[in-house]
Amino acid sequence: SSHFGSSRASVLPAGRRSSALPSRGLPGTFATMSSSKLVVMMNGLPGAMGHEVGQACLRRGLDLATMALTGPGSPKDCEVTAGEQTVKVELVGPEQPEKQQEAIGKMQAKYGKNLVIVDFTHPTAVNPNTEMYAKAKCPFVMGTTGGDKDKMMKVTTDSETYAVIAPNMCKQIVAFQATFDRMAKDFPGAFVGYKMEVVESHQSTKADTSGTAKAMVQHFNALGVDHFDVENDIKMIRKPEEQVAFGVPEDALKGHAWHTYSLTSGDGSVKFEFKHNVCGRSTYAEGVVDAVQFLGQKILSGSRKRVFSMIDVLSEGEMK
Repeated sequence: SSHFGSSRASVLPAGRRSSALPSRGLPGTFATMSSSKLVVMMNGLPGAMGHEVGQACLRRGLDLATMALTGPGSPKDCEVTAGEQTVKVELVGPEQPEKQQEAIGKMQAKYGKNLVIVDFTHPTAVNPNTEMYAKAKCPFVMGTTGGDKDKMMKVTTDSETYAVIAPNMCKQIVAFQATFDRMAKDFPGAFVGYKMEVVESHQSTKADTSGTAKAMVQHFNALGVDHFDVENDIKMIRKPEEQVAFGVPEDALKGHAWHTYSLTSGDGSVKFEFKHNVCGRSTYAEGVVDAVQFLGQKILSGSRKRVFSMIDVLSEGEMK
């Protein structure tokens, strides 16, 4: 496991692409120069995930926009550093929503079609932010969980805005989710009569229930487990002492995502247990950059499909 808080800015996994999209000589801002790079507006700075994604973008040859949206009570600016690069980012809070919409417009004017928004903000901001992105028709990657997903999908689809919307950005967990999605379609009812327990632990600052756990519950429900309420039956662990008892290493308490799904037969004689435990945030940050580059390629190719999931990114071999 990678441990939250360690310095990884100088480490590049083998085979990692460092450049953004090659220019293909197409007209328009996106590919007018051979040095043209994707630029990420990192909404959610100065939060931990915002910093982690910002650093991953710089490491992999993308640029960071000089403005970003933030939450209430945040500083006026912050710096993101990876290796030799430091980018100063002006932060615009929600106290004046029109200023946030204006900031998106300014960044679009500055970077043109190279701009992609990444959102790791707060569950309460998901829908208002999506509406701003859709109004500006600015491509975005939504990593924040919570909010009204149906409403978010409708606003994005109706506005024909390019987007990747996903509760989890880790390649292997996306594959894990896709596997259970397929299993539920191929073998519906395979777990009829089984009782399920789901326990998830995240850093105490995570406000909502795990979006990954919710997605997995839908697959297990389709496999026929006894009624399990996605909103009320998932056990959330947010207190550090309970997290340590659950097995989370102390140096990962400020950044981790541990999940256990236990399925037990009606008579108690058979038990299945599935786990995925992540320490730190780097695996998610790398997946976000994959999603940004995937979206850039879709825009460049003029894809008719506009809204994607991480399973789409994975299926096209775009997760490195």
